[in-house]
Amino acid sequence: MHRDVKPANILLTDYGEPALTDFGIAHITGGFETATGIVTGSPAFTAPEVLGGATPTPVSDIYGLGATLFCALTGHAAFERRSGEQLVAQFVRITNEPAPDLRDHGIADDVATVIEQAMSRRPEDRQPSALALGENLREIRCRRGISADDGVLHASPPVAAPASDEWFHANPSRHERGNLPLELSSFVGRRHELTEAKTLLASSRLLTLVGIGGVGKTRLALRLATSIRREFADGAWFVQLDEVHTPTRLIDVAAATLGLRDQTDRSLREILLDFLSSRKLLLILDNCEQVVDAAADLATVLLQQNQSLRILATSREPLAIAGEATLRVPPLTVPDPDREPSLQGLPRYEAVSLFTERATAAVSTFALTDTNKLAVSQICHRLDGLPLPIELAAARLRAMSPEQILLRLSDRYAVLTRGSRGAPTRQQTLRLCVDWSYDLCTPLEQRTWERLSVFTGSFELDAAEHVCGQKLQPGELLDSVASLVDKSILIREEHGGTVRFRLLETLRAYGREKGRQNDDYHDLRRRHRDWYRQLARTAEDEFISPRQLQWIAQLSSDQPNLRDAMDFCLAENNAEAGLQIATPLLQLWGTRGQLSEVRRWLDRFLSLQTQRPTITYIRALYADCVMSEQQQDHRRGAALLEQARTLADQLTDPIAHAIVDHADGIVGLFTADLTRAASSLDRAQPVFAQAENELALQIESLTFLGLAYQLADKPHRAIECYEEVLAITEAHGESVYRSYAFWAMAVAQWRLGAQSRVSELLEQGLRLARLADDPVGCANCVEVYAWIAGPNDPRRASTLMGAAEALGRAAGSPSVYIPDLLIYHQECERSARRMLTAHAFEESRQHGRAMDIDSAMAYALGERPHKPPSPGSHHLTKREQQVAELIAEGLTNKAIAARLVISQRTAQGHVEHILTKLGFTSRAQVAAWVVEERKSS
Repeated sequence: MHRDVKPANILLTDYGEPALTDFGIAHITGGFETATGIVTGSPAFTAPEVLGGATPTPVSDIYGLGATLFCALTGHAAFERRSGEQLVAQFVRITNEPAPDLRDHGIADDVATVIEQAMSRRPEDRQPSALALGENLREIRCRRGISADDGVLHASPPVAAPASDEWFHANPSRHERGNLPLELSSFVGRRHELTEAKTLLASSRLLTLVGIGGVGKTRLALRLATSIRREFADGAWFVQLDEVHTPTRLIDVAAATLGLRDQTDRSLREILLDFLSSRKLLLILDNCEQVVDAAADLATVLLQQNQSLRILATSREPLAIAGEATLRVPPLTVPDPDREPSLQGLPRYEAVSLFTERATAAVSTFALTDTNKLAVSQICHRLDGLPLPIELAAARLRAMSPEQILLRLSDRYAVLTRGSRGAPTRQQTLRLCVDWSYDLCTPLEQRTWERLSVFTGSFELDAAEHVCGQKLQPGELLDSVASLVDKSILIREEHGGTVRFRLLETLRAYGREKGRQNDDYHDLRRRHRDWYRQLARTAEDEFISPRQLQWIAQLSSDQPNLRDAMDFCLAENNAEAGLQIATPLLQLWGTRGQLSEVRRWLDRFLSLQTQRPTITYIRALYADCVMSEQQQDHRRGAALLEQARTLADQLTDPIAHAIVDHADGIVGLFTADLTRAASSLDRAQPVFAQAENELALQIESLTFLGLAYQLADKPHRAIECYEEVLAITEAHGESVYRSYAFWAMAVAQWRLGAQSRVSELLEQGLRLARLADDPVGCANCVEVYAWIAGPNDPRRASTLMGAAEALGRAAGSPSVYIPDLLIYHQECERSARRMLTAHAFEESRQHGRAMDIDSAMAYALGERPHKPPSPGSHHLTKREQQVAELIAEGLTNKAIAARLVISQRTAQGHVEHILTKLGFTSRAQVAAWVVEERKSS
């Protein structure tokens, strides 16, 4: 046994033949043993079992030989040590992960199969000897008609000699395989896009990868070309057009790339077309945007004259010719900014993986930790998942921490300024990259980009037309929006039949910077504020209607713009306008568990200037008072009530006084003064009932009045109030208040002992609350389920109380916020503690606290929780499930193919589909997923 087969120990003799050298640690089988526990050899070329402590055997050398061949074919070791990687971590990868697939490097399937077998983690699966491995390779040569003396294995037949001598080939040997450059850094993610691109290119002879600058179109195109180039007898050719600005130069660069020279009286265009007319070749035209018309013309002619030619283009806009398939390259996946990321889950997001890999390359000691995970997550989100700025940010770790980089991203164009010297000029700083996109736009498109930057997040077309359509001819804005979508400046999204557009934050910041230089920028901000003020008013007017859930969804989508509009009101010291936006959000955002945020906005506007006796201020004070009481801030609630009463006393409007009575009743209810609550609400209710546009306040007052009666031991009067609420809400197709009425009715029936109706009422209330995505309403219902379970099932009761507590906390509210109902919670808890050990009670409650809203709902209803799919996932087919199970057993593609009696290519396809559907990037993740699925089932 040699025990250290690796490229460095293979030299060429004077006859050009390879010879194995350096037998310093060689060992004759059956001879002496090395010291126990000592592993000798080079890790990247050492067999997994040896790294695991097993005694080396002859087949251990077969692994080293296979690893050496892998390195010879790709230029790098299969498991080369990563920058900053500890030796133990490298050992773990070698012993637990299959070798990378050589087919992704353009290596022929039969050759890849032989080397894959040699590098199997299972010694018994390898060739039994070097002779057997040599025989495998010799058989491949024979099948291809290559003599035993010829050591070259072509993935495809060599290119035939040219039929014409009217052009000259430079470096002809290179033209057998093409000119695809080797990757200088790791390729992260994009499995879904790669799979889709392969499918599109198989059915269309022209595929254009479209996306904004810096999104990774070129890297994706090269990876795609590398993976499929063996299918093209005449190779894959990469034509860089980033410095090309005229149609003539396009021909020059394409011809030069292919090694063609003009030495006749024919034009270079004719020579190029003649050369490509009969070849089976993949042509990659990179960065077509600045010569898009010329690229389109060339592609059209080439495709018309050669059925075997495939063209893969990258551009910031489609070529827009017949037969073109387009694939929009999205940003990398990023974590949800509104959720606390887990350290284990972060590597699943492509943007985080890219940042981590580039960060490790910049600073070898960098690692993703609990300390920096939030900053890294937010950096990736703030940079929109764009690879270019993420890589630029990671390079800044040489001088700053992730937290410092995050703080400076408010001026991202000043921070992200140092890229790779080898990158194209336009990609060496973030500003140069975006400048390039801006310069490719027409003046009208540039102006539209600047104006649309007034929006934050996404927006609808009618909002854009109202805010940005001033001084434009009819149809001009629509045409510009469509062009900006084509040029990958705007992203088009469709949800529930509604189309929305958005600018990535990087492009929005650029557009705002440009827009602020224009005289009408302030007027643009004012129109933006006015649009969203009217939107909030309309949503409030139509809240009690069949459109309620649509308004909740839309106002959720428009949150960033509503916040921006309110910020503008604060900057303008315009409290009246700000309150007209903020006050309706009690209904619209309050149901989404955003009570604290709405309170902050109201408090800021109410303190902005001296309050005036207007209905706007009184409504705002009422809304702030209700939320303060719900969050048990009784002192603040009482103060707001008195301010509202003082203003109402200066008015004769009965609605103003009814609103104050309503607020007074709620304060009484939340402070256990039931007589005060019933009296005040009873005065307010008929005023709202007689008013034309106060349906929401009428329903609210009836619901709270019912609660006051119920807690004052007048259950039948309470039920009358709830029944009236249910009748009104049913007639108007309303959901939110209806869910609260079902909950309150269930509590009343439970207290009366009518158990047969309680479960039905609670289920209707819970399902409606979930439909409206109302965590407060869900918490109310789940809490009552706990009270019902208390006497007979203390574990279930404890779990449900924990779930209700977590749902309420997420909404900024306790699970029980009315004092007279708190006694039922306390009694339920005392009962559960008596019947369970302290450990069992806490374990059950913690189980409930860990539930999300869907799990809590399913548990309360006794249903199996719906498990949301992973990012980009779909259900696996039966065959894919089988393949996933075999991946979890550690089988290679070849072993899977043998086990299932399918071809290795088919097995590889199944593996790719599984990774894409589950949103994973490695087989190890699939194995972990399979284990978790087994546990859950």
